[in-house]
Amino acid sequence: MATNMERLYTERLGRYTAAMRNGKPDRIPIRPFVAEFTAKYAGFSCQEVTQDYEKAFEAVRRCAADFDWDAVVGNMVYVWTGLTQAVGLKYYAVPGIEIPADVGFQYREPPEGDAFMKPDEYDRLIEDPTGYLFEVWLPRVAAPVRGEGEPVSLANNLSFLKGGMAMLKYFMAFGDQARRLREESGTVSAIAGILKAPMDILADKLRGYLGLLEDLETRPDKVLAACEALAPHLLNVALAGSDPGGHVPVGCWMHRGCVPFVNPRTFDRIYWPTLRPIIEELARNGRQTLLYAEGNWDFHLDAFARLPDRSVVYHVDQGDIFEVHRKIGGKFCLSGGVPNALLSHGTEQQVRDVCRRIIDEVARDGGYIMDASAIIQNDAKVENIRAMTEFTREYGVYSTGHAPKPERPLAPSAAGSRSLGRKTRRAPGVCIPWEEQKALLPPIQGDEAVVRRVWEDVDALGCMYIWHVLVSF
Repeated sequence: MATNMERLYTERLGRYTAAMRNGKPDRIPIRPFVAEFTAKYAGFSCQEVTQDYEKAFEAVRRCAADFDWDAVVGNMVYVWTGLTQAVGLKYYAVPGIEIPADVGFQYREPPEGDAFMKPDEYDRLIEDPTGYLFEVWLPRVAAPVRGEGEPVSLANNLSFLKGGMAMLKYFMAFGDQARRLREESGTVSAIAGILKAPMDILADKLRGYLGLLEDLETRPDKVLAACEALAPHLLNVALAGSDPGGHVPVGCWMHRGCVPFVNPRTFDRIYWPTLRPIIEELARNGRQTLLYAEGNWDFHLDAFARLPDRSVVYHVDQGDIFEVHRKIGGKFCLSGGVPNALLSHGTEQQVRDVCRRIIDEVARDGGYIMDASAIIQNDAKVENIRAMTEFTREYGVYSTGHAPKPERPLAPSAAGSRSLGRKTRRAPGVCIPWEEQKALLPPIQGDEAVVRRVWEDVDALGCMYIWHVLVSF
């Protein structure tokens, strides 16, 4: 049995990587990004899979095995609210607490004029992003955390202790989840690592969308400088969590950089020039990026077309997948395009008809992965997800041979540069530089290199904590 599952896993990894490298495998890989749908299918509430990640993992494994998918995300209900409550984060509405138990978790945008970052704080963020996050931002977004000059409390200390331990426990659990998916159903873990555009970070977690729009009119140079300062740190987060083997891509969740959220001038001057170099640097390191283009990004396809060939997998949400295929299908693998509204309210035959057209017009030469347009939540009908899966498996066949062997990692690209953005007071991955720590120690009598290596390894965990609170949670 174990041998059969390993053979199945190898076939699926080969199929998946061949498609992502814009090739033609034996058949179209199926990789649905299923979130709260897994709870519905497995008989759990949204509260259960959001607050108990072990139940979320179990629900994913059940779906992967029963639907026989090629690849899934280990937990697409990614925000574990046990962790966010341990930290004390204010910006989530948790199922079963602030909202009903059968509703997916919600992000609460800060009120206008009450953003977590104030408009006069750009210089401090630009000079030292990591320091700003710890000293200014975190006390505002985490209820127990005390700000500068405030008395430390037990709740303050527990926020870091419980939050850090919970984050480490959660991240470590993904390794076992990937192993179980591989051994129990031969399923590939679809992505590794996380990336967000610097300007999306400003809009999502710092200035808020309305605050960012005001800044784009009144202080655009500060917005650009802040994005340049954030970029090297976001690259560090993406690389640190990426697949060491280079097989599966880093997930990049694009939110508010497209028309009509911002105008084309902002995309061309700020959003894309500070995200593109990160993608190119990932490609230079042999990593693909999954551009999960939430919303409609068709206006910007010409900009994406200038990325290195095969450097990204482009996911189509509300865009026109047929137009996307005409514009960039020859350079990149595409995924998605099956409307979520159809999966929720349509018939099985309507789902099959849409899948047929996508396969005929987009996937005919390979370089396509079947998925819904957006993350699948608990409003999707089980029978429609099954129709999408079974029709693709039957109709989306290129040959009767075996799946190709897993593709080698993406060849490192010449694009990009080892340095990007702007230098900040603390380098990416650093909280307290070794030179500062060394000055606090007595004269080192042994091997300084050993002391320094261990210090920097542990110090990087603190940096991982604050940047993942910002990017992931």
